[in-house]
Amino acid sequence: MADETRKYTNEEVTVVWKPSQCIHSKLCWKNLSEVFNPTKRPWVNIQGASTERIIEQVRHCPSGALSYYMNNAPEAADEPVAEAANIVKVAVSANGPYLINTECIIQYADGREEVKKGKVALCRCGSSNNKPYCDGRHKEINFVG
Repeated sequence: MADETRKYTNEEVTVVWKPSQCIHSKLCWKNLSEVFNPTKRPWVNIQGASTERIIEQVRHCPSGALSYYMNNAPEAADEPVAEAANIVKVAVSANGPYLINTECIIQYADGREEVKKGKVALCRCGSSNNKPYCDGRHKEINFVG
């Protein structure tokens, strides 16, 4: 499941879901249950809301597990939309992960590098089974920080 990617599309937009990045914040389905419903299969009903509303909700995904691209955009080569910024902002979430909301390079101790686009959540509690990424375990261990 580490590299699994699922796509849900309508005529205008494609929503990309990367399960291994999901920290289960529940924001998607709490704020747009007409589209995101974890009790149904498939859990994404891309016809459940307008394209604009879907994009607005996807942009609130704190981990970057959800992203999107416009189907008619010239660069719609399955690349999620990333917001450009000259200065990288790293947000420290209350009792949760570090959040980066721009393209960045993750450099591992062994020298490997991975380019991440959009949002990424990095483990801050040390308990993630998917380091350096957050997998939501901070909730299980009642991490405070």
